[in-house]
Amino acid sequence: MGYEISATESYSGGVLTISDLVMRLDAPEGEATVGLRFDTMSMVENGDGSVNVNMPESFPVDFELRDEGEEIAGRIQFTQAAPSMHVSGTTSDMRYVYKTSRMGMELQDLTVDGEAIPSSIARLSAALTDVQTISQMQTGALRSYDQDVTASSLTYDFAFDDPESEDNGTLRGSAVGLKFEGQGKIPNDVDSSDMQAMLQAGFALDGTFSAESSTGSINGIGDGEPFEIESSSKESTVGIQMDQTHVAYDIKQNAVDLSMTVPDLPLPIFLSMAEIGFKLDMPIQKSDEEQPFAFGLRLGDFTMPDTLWGLFDPAAILPRDPATIFVDVTGKAKVLFDMMDPEAAETFEDEAPGELNALTINELLISAVGAKLSGTGDFTFDNSDTQSFDGIPAPTGSASLQLAGANALLDRLIQMGIMSDSDAMGARMMMGMLAVPGDAPDTLKSNIEINDQGHITANGQRIK
Repeated sequence: MGYEISATESYSGGVLTISDLVMRLDAPEGEATVGLRFDTMSMVENGDGSVNVNMPESFPVDFELRDEGEEIAGRIQFTQAAPSMHVSGTTSDMRYVYKTSRMGMELQDLTVDGEAIPSSIARLSAALTDVQTISQMQTGALRSYDQDVTASSLTYDFAFDDPESEDNGTLRGSAVGLKFEGQGKIPNDVDSSDMQAMLQAGFALDGTFSAESSTGSINGIGDGEPFEIESSSKESTVGIQMDQTHVAYDIKQNAVDLSMTVPDLPLPIFLSMAEIGFKLDMPIQKSDEEQPFAFGLRLGDFTMPDTLWGLFDPAAILPRDPATIFVDVTGKAKVLFDMMDPEAAETFEDEAPGELNALTINELLISAVGAKLSGTGDFTFDNSDTQSFDGIPAPTGSASLQLAGANALLDRLIQMGIMSDSDAMGARMMMGMLAVPGDAPDTLKSNIEINDQGHITANGQRIK
């Protein structure tokens, strides 16, 4: 992984003792340095080919960060209660089992340009309980990992207080039922700071973090104004995949509650959602061939209290049913440069990074205040024609849309005084041009088609 290691070794009676172990990692261009130090650790033979690794219960990690002439340095003290590690297998296929009842970290020292920063200005601590890690590591052309991690709980506490102003902040939180399951491959003899080279040599990872529930809070003063945010959720997952072809994220949270007190609003805000989801699958390597991509967003059963509704709808004219937004699209695109290569990225700062070739709308759903818009679609794009549609590649394809409750919503907006009769008439005329009545009252449906000549039709009627 790029660390420089120094230590003193001694062996006696089946015990290998490592003294004065120092591991140091320098970031590219001297921007950062991280150093870890163990006074003593030992490896004890068990007589069956397995080894117990005895580690210290406390050890320091020193760091230095340098940016535009400013230097930040500090020490984080790591602790682990009665740690145990058992290693078995063969030299090319090892199994590591690590356990500790508590693992913690705490910021002990911090300096900025040589000036000590007291804990009253900056503090940081975090702890995990009942930690168990099972890792299977195989070595060959690549170093492969298969890992399962569990922890009963996580707590963290971070705070800062700007001595030159009134600004300050505190971040606290906790989570229970933590798990991680994943696999990874790391190439040998490749500079770990060169991500592009790592990917080309076979670097890959695929893992999922999850928690049964979590809570968090942020409070403090910003620009002289107090603020406070609290949140809680259940069944959270964060998935990530990465290899030489793509990077993908899949994030989900259930039963999300959020409360905020901010200066610009006269009363606290309380929001709830049954689910929040976000996914992104993006190609990252240059290729003359089309590559798949995907994007998704889910906000399910969004609700807010009557006090917040009352700010803009005190007469309760609008339906207050839970709101939902679902978007799920996939497609194909050409990537014109290696996104993990900084030098290549600089050459495309003022140019498009790729070409969009196809886009499929698998699901579109927006449901709120008594109205609902849904639809699907499928389009291809001609990147040689960016004139027909004002700079974007010319599309060909169709979309099928359904709209329910639109006229009732317009009537309610008129009743509230948000929209005038003439504005509503214009909106109804536009809907009449683009849609036809659906099968149920106050429903509309529309089939929008774009042909290869750039003509646009709505339900068979040409509009462009």
